[in-house]
Amino acid sequence: MTLIPDLDREARRRRPRKAVLLVALTATLSLLCCAGGMAAFFLDGLSSDDQTLSAYGCGAGGPLPATGDMPRLSGFNESQLRNAAAIINVGAKLKVPPKGWVIAVATAMQESSLTNHGYLGTRNDHDSLGLFQQRPSQGWGTPAQVQDPEYASRKFYEKLVKVKGWERMPLTDAAQKVQRSAFPDAYAKHELAAAEIVNQLADGAARAAGASAALACTAMGDVSASGWTTPVKAGLVSGFRTASRPDHQGVDLGAARGDDILAAAAGTVIVSRCDNDSEPPFRCDRDGSPSTPGCGWYVDIKHAGEIITRYCHMLYRPKVQVGDTVAAGQQIGIVGTSGHSSGPHLHFEVHLNGDRSSSGATNPMVWMRERGAPLGTGE
Repeated sequence: MTLIPDLDREARRRRPRKAVLLVALTATLSLLCCAGGMAAFFLDGLSSDDQTLSAYGCGAGGPLPATGDMPRLSGFNESQLRNAAAIINVGAKLKVPPKGWVIAVATAMQESSLTNHGYLGTRNDHDSLGLFQQRPSQGWGTPAQVQDPEYASRKFYEKLVKVKGWERMPLTDAAQKVQRSAFPDAYAKHELAAAEIVNQLADGAARAAGASAALACTAMGDVSASGWTTPVKAGLVSGFRTASRPDHQGVDLGAARGDDILAAAAGTVIVSRCDNDSEPPFRCDRDGSPSTPGCGWYVDIKHAGEIITRYCHMLYRPKVQVGDTVAAGQQIGIVGTSGHSSGPHLHFEVHLNGDRSSSGATNPMVWMRERGAPLGTGE
């Protein structure tokens, strides 16, 4: 039996020979380690966008000075970006890991819209001032001090790094530990935009390893500063909406039977079930096949920004239940081949705008790469 069918002639013509060999080798190794698999995967027309990682920076170029030229970023004016740059530069000087920069920028977005507010009369919440709406009466400093972006940022970081385990917390929880806001969940909605600001102003630092101040790209299994990590350590064997599978709403990662499946980011479990539990011939407690419908045992997780990730074909009942809060990198299940599957692997999807249907699906390769957790690079 041929493990990997030959790529179609047109796909081979478009791709460099080296890329074809690399993808084929990755898929072969993935299949060989999957003992007990039922049949081979079909390596189907992976796009060059799926295979090639762009040369993004990971923060090593350093943040832009707050007094320098600012990039154009939709939704933010020059003054707001200068304030964000000031926040980021203070974090860098204090050697706070880049995840702290993302938390700080998101916090200032919620508290002040990145605007250095003075006294606003009746619109003030008590005596709150500055980017972080810090209160002089609560010991944050004098009114003049908390309206100094560098001072205010330093005070924020000093409190943040004293929070035990802040590097592993969801952004909104870490921010709330510092701010003690009356709206503790409000910070989450700024997470994606804050990460993009940090990327724009600090050479892609939101893609760097979140728990390290070294400003290096994430290694396999690291959680990036933007809060994302790879769900499995495995090569890519089938791409998103390829020519031969236009209805394939995710990607297939050739992990071995029994490998851990990890939550790609912090969030809340909204689905945890067998896709065909109501039909006895297709129950999930057995290997599936190409003629078996559905995802098998699967999980959907809802993340900040109305993002949903999906994890299909688990070996057993998932390790998480609906309503559970999970951290990035937390085990949620085990790789198997239940449902519509021809061998052990993880089918992984990313959906935007809270839309679990095919209309909300986006290319996971691009999404994860942008967040510093590229898929399909193996171990």
